[in-house]
Amino acid sequence: MSDLDISEHVWYIWNMNVHLTDEQRKFVRERVSSGQYASASEVLRAGLRMLVEDEQWRAEVREKIARGMAQAKAGKLVDGDAFFDELEASLKPDSH
Repeated sequence: MSDLDISEHVWYIWNMNVHLTDEQRKFVRERVSSGQYASASEVLRAGLRMLVEDEQWRAEVREKIARGMAQAKAGKLVDGDAFFDELEASLKPDSH
């Protein structure tokens, strides 16, 4: 690929103006001043990463709940006490 053939490797850099409350600005400044982050952008990127992770976790939980509800509606239930008794027994060392 020549230096001029960059059509497949174009990167877009966006600058955004973000309006923060006084409390949020203080939080960001404190994180940068403490040395925890090098810039306000790093603080905001870390926050966005956490938001993405949180939303992914919530989606997974919703899916598990939906799957459990479908199993319950289909009559595929497990007795809780029996399950934990069995689990507890499986964790005990064999006594020979």
